[in-house]
Amino acid sequence: LEQADWNVSPTHFQASSFPNHWQRRISVIHDGVDTRRAAPLANPEPLTLPDGTVLEKGQQIVTFVNRRLEPYRGCHTFLRAIPDLQRQSPEARIVIVGETKGVSYGAVCPDGEWKDQFLAQIEGQYDASRVHFTGTLPYEQFLPLLQLSACHVYLTYPFVMSWSLLEAMACGCAVVGSDTAPVREVIRHGSNGLLVDFFSPADLASPVAELLRDRERAEAFGVEARRTVVRSYDLNVCVQRQLALMDLVASSSINA
Repeated sequence: LEQADWNVSPTHFQASSFPNHWQRRISVIHDGVDTRRAAPLANPEPLTLPDGTVLEKGQQIVTFVNRRLEPYRGCHTFLRAIPDLQRQSPEARIVIVGETKGVSYGAVCPDGEWKDQFLAQIEGQYDASRVHFTGTLPYEQFLPLLQLSACHVYLTYPFVMSWSLLEAMACGCAVVGSDTAPVREVIRHGSNGLLVDFFSPADLASPVAELLRDRERAEAFGVEARRTVVRSYDLNVCVQRQLALMDLVASSSINA
């Protein structure tokens, strides 16, 4: 950082984590999302999950994505919310994407795997036949899943914002996210999604169930969510900003 002429951070939250001395030499420009590929479809094709379950447009599909299931990305809150969510929305199909072993960011589970620990806490309280763990999905199946999703849940500690959130928004998903700094950067509560207490399963289940019932509101959130990504996080927009910054640095037109 000291040797660099200038620096780039993908989000304001990440930039704000640096001391002020370095913040003065950081531009916030995201890497960008291909919004032509990650886009809503009026009539998406059915998708067959690895367990053979066929998902179709019109189903109450709730999606949740972690690189690996771990508390850093809110798996504890999401899994604990399943019984309450199923009581309110018994027809919901809950699809959980990500590896179920190990961690990517946080602490290793002290006893087995995080998934198993939190599922054990709700054992006998939920319908496991309607909860689907896909493992890692290839991108060619991941985007179609988001295009079918009726509600996407994204939870994270104050940490790096996942690309999956922006991709879900670009696909027009109605998002329920954690009321934490990285998520507040893109989700405006009541405008392009809903924000809830990161640690409260009950606070999470109710708005998800509400959006499954109120499809008009969910679709309005999805439209506004996509507009947010197209306006500020589209790949072409971000690349042009990156190139413009390079020109400024190369010409010595920018300095702290």
